[in-house]
Amino acid sequence: MTEIKAICGDITKDHGVMAIVNAANTSLLGGGGVDGAIHKAAGPELLEECRQFHGCPTGQARLTKGYQLPASYVIHTPGPRWLGGHNSERELLADSYWNSLQTALDHQIASIAFPSISTGIYHFPLREASMIAVSTVKRFVDRYPDAFSQIVFVLYDDKTRHMYDRAIRQVFLAA
Repeated sequence: MTEIKAICGDITKDHGVMAIVNAANTSLLGGGGVDGAIHKAAGPELLEECRQFHGCPTGQARLTKGYQLPASYVIHTPGPRWLGGHNSERELLADSYWNSLQTALDHQIASIAFPSISTGIYHFPLREASMIAVSTVKRFVDRYPDAFSQIVFVLYDDKTRHMYDRAIRQVFLAA
């Protein structure tokens, strides 16, 4: 059974997972927030590997080594910018989580940590984003029950962690 939890912390630190997810931009060349922190902590080799992809479409995922990070791998996924909810933002956010999990499964990565994708400078509403994230994780785990030992949401602040805790309770207790 997969352990799913939300914690408050820095995703670049050791959380006992094989891979962390980077809420990247479509260039994959670094940026602000989680993306900038991951690139800084991993070192310049991460940027060099990311250049080989020539970007990544929103909702898709790309795998790199973790370099100087405690996790062995980074899964980069560009989440959608919130533009009012009429431009497939919800579907694209679900795709970001699903495709990150699929990439991990395809590479036998059994534990993964996610940030709150798209809720920072991309302005996706936190309550809705947390429900999409947790619901997508649940659908994936229901389909592949033996794929992961642990899925951790590593969240920047207590407000965000509380929202993800609430989503976890709602989604998993409703099952």
